[in-house]
Amino acid sequence: MNPKNNKVIIIGTGIAGLATALKLSSEGLNVEVYEKNCGPGGKLRSMDSILGPIDAGPTVFTLKPWFDDFFREIGECLEDHLTISEQSVLARHWWPDNSTLDLVPNFESNLSSIRDFSGQKSAEEFEKFYKQTKIAFDLFESPIMRSPKIDLSTLLGVVLRNQRNISNILFRYRNLWGYLSANFSDPRLRQLFARYATYVGASPLKAPALLALIWQAEARGVWQILGGMNKLPIAMEKLARKNGVKFNYLSEVKTIEIENGVAKGIIDNLDNFNRADHIVFNGDPAAIYKGLLGKGVTNAINRKGVNDRSLSAFVWSFSSKPRGKNLSLHNVFFNSDYTSEFKDIGKGQMPNDPTIYICAQDRGISPNIGSKERFEIIVNGPPNLKEFNKNTKKEEFEKCKKITFETLKKMGQEFLQAPKISDLTTPTEFQKMFPGSDGSIYGLSPSKILSTFRRPKVKLKTKGLYLAGGGVHPGPGVPMALTSGKHAAEMILKDLFLT
Repeated sequence: MNPKNNKVIIIGTGIAGLATALKLSSEGLNVEVYEKNCGPGGKLRSMDSILGPIDAGPTVFTLKPWFDDFFREIGECLEDHLTISEQSVLARHWWPDNSTLDLVPNFESNLSSIRDFSGQKSAEEFEKFYKQTKIAFDLFESPIMRSPKIDLSTLLGVVLRNQRNISNILFRYRNLWGYLSANFSDPRLRQLFARYATYVGASPLKAPALLALIWQAEARGVWQILGGMNKLPIAMEKLARKNGVKFNYLSEVKTIEIENGVAKGIIDNLDNFNRADHIVFNGDPAAIYKGLLGKGVTNAINRKGVNDRSLSAFVWSFSSKPRGKNLSLHNVFFNSDYTSEFKDIGKGQMPNDPTIYICAQDRGISPNIGSKERFEIIVNGPPNLKEFNKNTKKEEFEKCKKITFETLKKMGQEFLQAPKISDLTTPTEFQKMFPGSDGSIYGLSPSKILSTFRRPKVKLKTKGLYLAGGGVHPGPGVPMALTSGKHAAEMILKDLFLT
C-alpha cells in the first residue's frame, strides 16, 4: 500500500488538527487542511499590536514532556523550533485583604510558603492534598488522559487496586468545592485550588472532586514560549508544510459528504467538492450534532456528548503601562466570595465580583519591559449569555470594562491606557468564531462524574470520519488537544492497516 494514495482532509487548524496533520504527513499520507480563518491556531489566537502579537487564548503551557514525546515521535525536537523557558513561579495569587502567595514547581518550597502564608495547619492540609492529587494524576494519566479511549476494565482495576489512596477524592464528596472545603481550613486556599476546575471549563461548585488532580499538571512545571502561545501552531504548521501538507485558508467547510454511510469528501464555501478517504473534524463536535456540517453526519454524535456546555470567558488582549502590583507572568486576583462568581454564571450572567486572571506576557523570557507591556486578562463567563443576547457589543464592552478594571483598581492594580472595544472578545463572539459552541470554549462541561465517558471519541460510527480537539476525549487544554490529534492520526493509520 502506498500511503500517498490515501487522501486525508482535516477541517480546522487548532493544535489537534495540526497534530493530526503532522503525524499523518510524517507517515507519508497525503494531507490537506481547510481553515475558515486566515491563519493557524484555532483557540490559540493572538491579536496584533505595535508591541507584537498579544495572546488571546490559552496562556499557560504545561505538561511539556507530552509535547516533547509527540515531536520525538515525528522525528523532531520541540526546542529546535521554539524558544521555551521554564518559569520559576507557577502563578502569583492576590486577595482583597492584600495577602499574596506564589506557587512554584517545587513541593517543599510551596509547603514552606503556605506555612508562612497561613500557618502550620494549612501546610499539613496542603501536604495531604498534594499527595492525594499526585497519586490520582499518576494513576489516571495513562488509562484516561493519554489513552485514545477509556478502557473501563483497566480503569476499574486501577481504582480497585488503589481504593485506599483515591477513595477520598473520588467517592466521598459530591463536588470539588465540597472536597476542598473539607480539606482546607483557610478559604483562600480553597479558592486557589478550586480555580483549576476552570482550566477545563467547569464550575468548582459542580465539578467532581476528582478534578482536583488538574493542579498537578501545573505543579509539574509551567513554561513560556517566546513570542506567545500562538508561536506553537505557527511552528507546527511550518513543519507540516515541510512534510507536504497543503493548507487552504479562508476556506470554510460547509458540508461533509456521505455516500452509502461513508464520509467521502467535503464541500467548501465556494461549492467546490474535494474527495477524501478520511476526514478529521477539528472543531466543536456540537457543530456536527447540530447539522452545521450537513444533515448526513448529525447521527455521528450523541446528544449526551455535547449538550451540557462548559464555561465561556471575557478575554481582554491589549497593551498598556501597568501600575500597582509586582506582577509575575501569571497572576490571579481572587474575590471575597468565590461562590458568588459561579452562582452568577449559573444564571447566564457575567459575574459581578469575578476572579480575574492576568497574563503579563512581557514578563518571563521577553527581552525587555518598556513603558508599555502586553496583557491578556480573562474573566470567566457563561456560554449563551442571557443578558447580552439582545445587547450590542458596546453594551457588553462597557459592562465588562467597568467590572474588570474597577475590581482590579480596588485591589491595587491599574492600567494607565484603557483597552478599546476591539481588545475584548466576548462569549457572543466565541459563539461566532467556533460554530456550534454556543460560546463555550471547552466543549462538553466536565461537571458530572460520567462526563469523561460521554465525551466523543476520535473515531465516529460514520466510517471515514474522525474527531480531534478539546471537545473530544481526553478533553480541553492544549496538551489534551495535542493528544487527541495524535490519537486521531493513529486511528487512521490503524484503520488503513486493517483495511
